[in-house]
Amino acid sequence: MARKKKGRDMHGLLVLDKPAGLSSNHALQRVKRLFNAKKVGHTGTLDPLATGVLVLCFGRATKIVEHVMQLKKAYHVVAKLGEQTETADSEGEVIATEAVSEQHKQDFTKVADQFLGKILQQPPMFSALKKDGVPLYKIARQGKQVERSSREIEIYSIEVEDIVNEFVAMNVNCSKGTYIRTLVEDIGEKLGCKAHVKELRRLSVGDFGLNYPMYSLNLLEKFVENGVSLERLLLPIEAAFMGYPQTQVKEGLIQLAEQGTSIKFEASNNTGFVRIYDTNQTFRGVAQLNSGRIEQFSKFYPN
Repeated sequence: MARKKKGRDMHGLLVLDKPAGLSSNHALQRVKRLFNAKKVGHTGTLDPLATGVLVLCFGRATKIVEHVMQLKKAYHVVAKLGEQTETADSEGEVIATEAVSEQHKQDFTKVADQFLGKILQQPPMFSALKKDGVPLYKIARQGKQVERSSREIEIYSIEVEDIVNEFVAMNVNCSKGTYIRTLVEDIGEKLGCKAHVKELRRLSVGDFGLNYPMYSLNLLEKFVENGVSLERLLLPIEAAFMGYPQTQVKEGLIQLAEQGTSIKFEASNNTGFVRIYDTNQTFRGVAQLNSGRIEQFSKFYPN
């Protein structure tokens, strides 16, 4: 007999400001307990060293985890030149060193710019990716290396803010699947002086972190102590789709779309994704259009 999940049914999104020192899953579990929620998922792992935006999906919102993971990311990074570590960040042991010259610092931006656009990146061994069902970081802790296929990612911008001694502060905008640790290590390698991530903060995931409030674990705990209903902090599911145009559709047509029928209607854009609202202005889901015809409909309405 299946064990009944504990907690309350609640649906929506929360932007957590993950603290340093916790894995994404540990942070999620603490939030789940604070909310007493039955079902919560996160939308992309942040390293324990990293802080910042971790979008959590409650209840029905777990259906859009993959969508949120596809959104563009922005990070603030502090890189340390002159040292390579086993994990590509400051949590790992130093395995190689190089002297850092003034020329290295002067060339940093020029070298970093070579990584702009679509590039192939090999995931690090110290990552949550799995090989034959085993997380790579567990294999790495045994001192082993396994073959990893490079993946295409895209770096939209790298803006160097400051270089002080051997530390470089910069902002990076990138696609899903980008490992900032690997990016920094690769820049250091090409620069000729090694590098690793000293500090990392995720600033945004799509609009999350920019246009929506973000909560720390400490603040959530204070709310609980003061009797504040945490469920009221959840964003509606449609917050993840605000970048799409919206259109209003009659109830009968929505029901046909929910049943998988391909229907045609007028919309501001005839191809791509749109948010579907009924005549009561209630968000009902997201449709993928082709020449004004719904090819796929994802339902998010409660009933």
